[in-house]
Amino acid sequence: MAHTIEVAKSGRAGCRTCRNPIAKGELRFGEESANAFGEPGDMSYRWHHLKCAASKLPDELKAALATFEGDVPDREELDTLMAEAVANKPPPFPYADRAPTGRARCQACGEAVAKGALRVAIERELDRGMGATKGAGYLHPACAAAYVEEQGGTHEKLTTELRANTRLPAEDLAALFSEV
Repeated sequence: MAHTIEVAKSGRAGCRTCRNPIAKGELRFGEESANAFGEPGDMSYRWHHLKCAASKLPDELKAALATFEGDVPDREELDTLMAEAVANKPPPFPYADRAPTGRARCQACGEAVAKGALRVAIERELDRGMGATKGAGYLHPACAAAYVEEQGGTHEKLTTELRANTRLPAEDLAALFSEV
């Protein structure tokens, strides 16, 4: 069993993205997931409208479309939505960007990261009560190298990954690496 595209057999399934029903006869995308009510290892599907999946799960939908043999209405629109979703997806950690707000605090020094200032995003674990999840943590560029080394990383690895993952203009990159 893998991600799939199929015609909805009834109108009872709801889209897991927008929460609206998927009409009978409409194409839908099935995201393979573990069945919480079955035996360990049992799988089931979470259903999505194709346009919703194009925006939320572009890589998975693209793979399913490659194996789907039927006709897909509005295929050009789906391709456009998938391309936009991939372009807007944050790069892998670590990366650098400019802070869109002034709400983030530096993980190393605890000071606020000013709106519009360069910042380094790293992956960190967040405690959410019943369990931990991963999310972004932010650092001032001047604090990044020391923080990463405290965590067991190296300055060379940090700069290499920042160069590979960052989508900033050349002048911002030069400013970033003068501080890191």
